Amino acid sequence: MRKLFALLSLLVIASMALAACGPTAAPSTDAPAAPEEPAATEPPVVEGDVRAAVLRVNSGTYPDTIDPQKSSFVNEIGHLKMIYVGLTSLNEKLETVPGGAESWEFNEDATQLTFHIREGMTYSDGVPLNAARYEYALHRNINPATAGEYAFITDEIVGAPEWRTSSGCADPAACTEEEGVALEAALGIKSTHADGSDCVINADTGNAYDDADCNTLVVTMSKPAPYFATVLGLWVTYPVRQELVEEGGDLWWTSTKFQVGNGPFMWQEAEPFVRALFVPNPNFTVNEIPTYSVEYRYITDGAVQFEAYKNDELDVIGYGGEDVAAIAADSELAAQNFQYAGSCTILLRFSLQGTFTAPDGSSYETPFKDVKVREAFAFAFDADGWARDVDSGLSLSTWTWIPRGYPGYKEESPLAFDPERAKAALAESTYAGPDALNALGLKLTFGDTARNRARSEWIVANYKNNLGVDIALDPVDATTFTALTKDPATFPLLARQGWCADYPHQQNWLSVYWKSSSDFASDQGYSNPEFDALIDQADGTVDPAAAAALYEQAQDLLLADIPSVFGYNTSHTFLVKPWITGFITTPQDNTFPGDWTPWTISVDTKMAN
Repeated sequence: MRKLFALLSLLVIASMALAACGPTAAPSTDAPAAPEEPAATEPPVVEGDVRAAVLRVNSGTYPDTIDPQKSSFVNEIGHLKMIYVGLTSLNEKLETVPGGAESWEFNEDATQLTFHIREGMTYSDGVPLNAARYEYALHRNINPATAGEYAFITDEIVGAPEWRTSSGCADPAACTEEEGVALEAALGIKSTHADGSDCVINADTGNAYDDADCNTLVVTMSKPAPYFATVLGLWVTYPVRQELVEEGGDLWWTSTKFQVGNGPFMWQEAEPFVRALFVPNPNFTVNEIPTYSVEYRYITDGAVQFEAYKNDELDVIGYGGEDVAAIAADSELAAQNFQYAGSCTILLRFSLQGTFTAPDGSSYETPFKDVKVREAFAFAFDADGWARDVDSGLSLSTWTWIPRGYPGYKEESPLAFDPERAKAALAESTYAGPDALNALGLKLTFGDTARNRARSEWIVANYKNNLGVDIALDPVDATTFTALTKDPATFPLLARQGWCADYPHQQNWLSVYWKSSSDFASDQGYSNPEFDALIDQADGTVDPAAAAALYEQAQDLLLADIPSVFGYNTSHTFLVKPWITGFITTPQDNTFPGDWTPWTISVDTKMAN
C-alpha cells in the first residue's frame, strides 16, 4: 500500500482520497467484547455557554486498524496523531519540529542521530515516557512478527532490513529464535542516559521504562540520511505502551483502555463504526493543550453526511463532486467552503520495458521506450479539462511531480497541455504519427468500477481528440489490477495511479519512488543512472540548501525523461462551520483542516448555539 494507490474507487468524501486504497470496513456482528473502558469525563465547557466545546467531524470510513506499527491508511493515521506524538512532528509550514524529543543532532556525516527526550514527559495518564519507550516502538515496527505495512520506512537503521525481512538468517524462510534475538540486538537503536551510560533495567519487568534519566535515544543509520529526523516523526514511531499492548492482545488497539498516548487528545469513548470522542490531554507538553474535544463520526454515505452538516449536526465534512453544484448555489455553504492543495500526484504511468500483443497476434515492444511518444502523450493530456470536467474542480492540474506546498515543488515545468506540440512530437517519433500506433492496439488497463470506467473513457477520448491515437479500454477486477501493476513482468501498457506523501521531504518523492532500485520505478521499468547518482548525492548531503539544489536537478531530469504523464494533484475539500476558527491548513492534513496544529483551533460555542 505504501501510499501508492491504484485508483480503483474513491470514497464518497473527496478529502479522504488518500485512503482510497484501503477497504471499507463493515460492522462485525461477532466481534469479541471490548475490554473495560475507563470512566468517562465530560468534554470541556466554556463558562457561560450551553453547548460543550466539541469539534464534530465526519471521518468517513471506520479504520481497519489503529495500531501505530501496523497502520498505513490516512483514516488510520488521522486517529493516531490525535493520541500520540512521534520523536518529531510537523508545523504549519510542514517543517520538522520537536515532538517527543525536544532536540536532536546528527553526527558529522549524518549516519547517527541523537534525540533528547523532553524532560518530564508523560503519557496522558501520568505514566513517565522516556527514551526506552520510543526504542520499543521502533523495535516493534521492525519486528517481522508485527508485519506492519510501513515497516520498510525505517530500513536506513543499521540492521533493520536484515531483521525485518529475515534476510540475516541462514534460512530466511525459517529463522531460529536465536537468530531473531541476535538480529534484534544488532539494531542501531539504543536508549541511554545523557552521558551515554546504559539505562537501568528493572529486574522485575526486564525493561528500562522506570528509569527517569533514560532520556537519550541514539539511532545509527547504514548510510548518510540527513532527512531521517523527519521520518522518525511518522506514526510508526508512536510510543505505544508495551505492557498495554501485551495485556490487550491482538485487538489491544480497539480499546481506549490500552490506547494511552502522549498526543494532544485522549481517546475517551469508542463506538466502532458510529462515533469516537477525543478529549484534551491534560498532560500534553509538546504544545498548548487544545480547548475543545473532537467527536469523529463514521458516515460513509455522502448524501447523509451532507444533510447532517446542513442540519448543524456536524461541524466539518469533506465533500465530493456530487455536492459541488449545491454548494455553489447556496451562498451560506459557499462561504463555508475550503479547498486547498492535497498531498497526492496522480499519474498516467507508462510501461517502459514491456512486450505486448497486437490485434493480429504479433508482439511489440512498448512504444513508450521512445521519449518522443512519451512527450506526445504528456503534451496531449488536458489536465485543466480533467480537473474541470471529470473532478468538478476538486483536483488541481499540474505539470510537475512534487505537489504544491511541499519542499521541492517546481511551478515552472517543461511540460504543458499543447496538442499541436504533441502531434509534432509524435510525428518526430519512430512511429511518425498516430497510424502506426493505432495498428498496435494500445490499451488502458484499469480496475473496473463505474467511476473508473467513466474516467478511463475520458482519457481515451482525450487522446483521440488531441493526438489522433486510438486506445482500447481494458477493464479488470480491482485485485487483478493491483497485482498487475506490482509486477514488472505484467505492468500494463498504460495505468492511472497515484502517489501521496508520507512525509514532506524531496527524498520521499524522488528517492523512494523514482530511484531505479525502487519497487515503483522498477515496476514501470524507469531507470536513469544520472538521476540515481544525483539522488544518492542529495540524500547524503547534510547542508539543506545544497541538498535542495541537487534534488531540483534530479527532478529536472525526471521531467525531461517523462516516465509518466504528470496529470493532476488531489485537493482537500472541506465544509467548515463559521464557529470553527483558527485552523491552519497544510497539504498533509488528514481528517480535518489544521489537524497538525489542533491547539490553534477554537470552537465558538456561543455562536454555535
